[in-house]
Amino acid sequence: MQFRASLRSTLFAIALIGTAAPAMLAQDSTQEVPSAPSATAAPAPVPGKPQFPPVDPKNFTADTPTKETVDAFLHQLWGYDAQRVWQVQAIQKTAAPGINKVTVLAAQTANPTQIGTLQFFTTPDGQHLISNEIMPFGARPFDGIRKILQTEANGPSRGPASKDLMLVEFADFQCPHCKVAQPTVQKLLQDFPNAHYVFENLPLTSIHPEAYKAAVYSACAAKLGGNDAFFKFADAVFDDQANLTPEGADTALNGAATKAGLDPAKMTACSQTPEAKSAVDDSLKLAQTLNIVETPTLYVNGRGVPFNGVPYETLKQIVAFQMQSDK
Repeated sequence: MQFRASLRSTLFAIALIGTAAPAMLAQDSTQEVPSAPSATAAPAPVPGKPQFPPVDPKNFTADTPTKETVDAFLHQLWGYDAQRVWQVQAIQKTAAPGINKVTVLAAQTANPTQIGTLQFFTTPDGQHLISNEIMPFGARPFDGIRKILQTEANGPSRGPASKDLMLVEFADFQCPHCKVAQPTVQKLLQDFPNAHYVFENLPLTSIHPEAYKAAVYSACAAKLGGNDAFFKFADAVFDDQANLTPEGADTALNGAATKAGLDPAKMTACSQTPEAKSAVDDSLKLAQTLNIVETPTLYVNGRGVPFNGVPYETLKQIVAFQMQSDK
C-alpha cells in the first residue's frame, strides 16, 4: 500500500511520460519550453515521427551534463520502449552555481502529436537530478543502488546464486497491494528463470499494526525451515491476510506455519528472540537507506519499479531491457 510518494515512483512516473500517463503529459506540456530560432523553418511532418521544435544552440549554456550524458540517462529510463523518442531541447545554467537545468521533449511514435516536456536540474557532482525529489542521474543511474542491494539484500531468496539479474521486492504482509502483486512476481520468475529474487520485509507499522509481527514470524520461518519454508509461509500469510488483525494474527500466523511444515510452538518461541527481530530491523534499515516508503516496491538490478499501475508486459520489457543493458 502506498505510504507516500517515493523516489522510485517519481522516477517511474517520469519514465512513463507519453505512454501510460496522458494526464501527466498534458500537465507537463504546460511547462516552459526554450524557444526555437524564429528564422528556422519547421520541418515538414513525417508520419510516425513527432514534430519536435528545432533545437536552438543558444539554449545550451552549461557545460554539464553533456547532451550525450542526458541521452544515455534517458536511454536507461526509456530504452525498453521501442516507440519512445525524445529530443534534448536545452541544457542551461541557473543562478545557483553548478546546478543546471535540462529540458527534454518526449513522445511516442504511435501518437506523435502528443509531446510531453520533462524538466529537471542536475547537481554539481553530476550524480543526481532534482525534480520533485533528488534522484540518481548519469549514464548508469542505477549502478549505485544495484551495488547496495547486491551486498545488503540478504533476505530469503529464490533462483540461481548469480546476481547478474537481481530482483528485490520490499513488501508488507498486511499490505493488500503486496498480496495482489505476488502472482506478478511468480510470473516474472517463470519468464526469467535466471533471476535471483530476494524478499525483504518492509512492515509499515503506522498503518499496518500486525505487519511487524508477521515479518518477524517470516524471519523465523526462514531460520527454521530455509528458503522453501519461508516462501510457503509467506504464501499462506498472504492467502489469509484478512485475519491479520489484533484478534486473529496469532491464529493466522500459526496456521501459516503449519501449512509451511513448521512447528507453531517453535515459531512462537523464535519470534520472541532478538535475532528474529534483528533480521526484520536490518531489512527496515536497508529500506531507509534507499528511501523506500511504499510497498510493494520492486528493484530490477537497482532500478526501482512500483507495482501499482504498471502493466505486466511493460514490467517484463523493463526487466528484459535492464538485463540486456547490464551485460
